[in-house]
Amino acid sequence: MPQNPSPNSRPTALREAVVAQQRRKRRRWILMWVAIGVAVVVVITGAGVLLSRPPVATADTTGTVTYPDLARGHVSTPVVYAQVPPAGGDHAEEWQNCGVYTAPVQSENAVHSLEHGAIWVTYRPDLAPDQVQVLQAAVKTQPYGLLSPFPGLPAPVVATVWGVQLKVQSATDPQLASFIAKYADASQAPEPRGECTGGIGAPTDR
Repeated sequence: MPQNPSPNSRPTALREAVVAQQRRKRRRWILMWVAIGVAVVVVITGAGVLLSRPPVATADTTGTVTYPDLARGHVSTPVVYAQVPPAGGDHAEEWQNCGVYTAPVQSENAVHSLEHGAIWVTYRPDLAPDQVQVLQAAVKTQPYGLLSPFPGLPAPVVATVWGVQLKVQSATDPQLASFIAKYADASQAPEPRGECTGGIGAPTDR
């Protein structure tokens, strides 16, 4: 005949069940905190990777390209710029006087002018004379306008302000006029409305 369990064994079994339940609960807590820890590490690592990436140029629907986080140091040696023409970066201590130039200007000086709010319009040296005249007429009315030929441009005409650039195929492209009008007040530069005269260079129109 089967024997009934001893009365003394019931509390022992109950205690064992309670202990087993507590162990299961402890394991669940440990697993949960491990999962949280792994998730935190993944998020921190991902953020670190994103922050360590170099600035990426972005383009908007108007055709302009933006270059963020450009350096602004003063240097006395030539600079290798990431853009052609440069849209900002380290530059010479002297800025290029704003105005119309018929020969290329030094990029390191022109970049200093960009820092002060200049709109630097560059064109290929072989651009048709009538196209150059259109650019000259557009720039010479701008207090912060700077115009010069630039060998090796990626487009016939490139307009640049600090950190922003527009490439167009023609001097009469409406985007160019809009770009100049948008940045004419020189307020978006790191040193807005800074000096654009009293530097170096002798523009033909001033």
